[in-house]
Amino acid sequence: MSHNILVTGGAGYLGSIMVPRLLDAGHTVTVLDSFVYQQASLNHVCNNPNFFVVKGDIRVESVVAPLLKKADIIIPLAALVGAPLCNFDPVGAKTINHDAISMMIKLISRDQGVLMPTTNSAYGTGDENNFCTEESPLRPISLYAIEKVAVEQELMQHENAVSFRLATVFGMSPRMRIDLLVNDFTYRAVKDRFVILFEGHFKRNYLHVRDVARVFEHAINNFDRVKGQIYNVGLSDANVSKNELCERIQKQIPDFTFIEAPVGKDPDQRNYIVSNKKIEGTGYKTSMSLDAGISELVKGYTMISNTRYGNV
Repeated sequence: MSHNILVTGGAGYLGSIMVPRLLDAGHTVTVLDSFVYQQASLNHVCNNPNFFVVKGDIRVESVVAPLLKKADIIIPLAALVGAPLCNFDPVGAKTINHDAISMMIKLISRDQGVLMPTTNSAYGTGDENNFCTEESPLRPISLYAIEKVAVEQELMQHENAVSFRLATVFGMSPRMRIDLLVNDFTYRAVKDRFVILFEGHFKRNYLHVRDVARVFEHAINNFDRVKGQIYNVGLSDANVSKNELCERIQKQIPDFTFIEAPVGKDPDQRNYIVSNKKIEGTGYKTSMSLDAGISELVKGYTMISNTRYGNV
């Protein structure tokens, strides 16, 4: 069954992978994006008659409201993503990551579906074992995570909403981001051959950008079974520390060196192990391993020799 889908921020890191897949599945897709990074990541789908694009700001009701009315499903990807960017622009973080979503929720009908990416960084440092399920207490540390937690609470009052608490995403995309942890460490390994770690024992969960697109497709195809729920989404075999991540990269780049900083600490104090059993129980399985993603990045970085692809 095909749907009319509105994807805000659809020309970004996630959307540039997701939108072509939705079009290939037969959906009509409208992208609303400010194109603040001057990206041309959706050029290759402009020939599709079911693709529509609007340049505009999701905070402007007169821009968003008419697009919402036409949509069966809304995927709000537009956001200032990550702690450094939100700290740099806290006003933008609040108005884009929270206020614009609150406005959207008030404008849509009860029959429209909303599939939204939130973040498992909301868990902060987890429980005494650093283990987190969807029922674990939320302890957001960064402004980015705090705003995502607040908007998730509002979102889940909508009966046809799904929240995906995404793990740290990695992998190549037409609108590339080098500042994500796996992407960053692999870039440093390729270009510099070394990285200095702060609190290398801190663990996180990871997820390939293509598997992000796949979980949204899974939700669309199984909407009645998954709606009204919150799901962690990540690689269940990739709850790894920064040290372990570097060891995985080193297997592919043998002369890569990583050392622990003798002083100082990571300003990002996230440290947790995440369970993805709930989403896996709906039939969803990831397709891209951490090692395959590192291999992909190594190839991709032969084509990228600067950092203009990062958000910060």
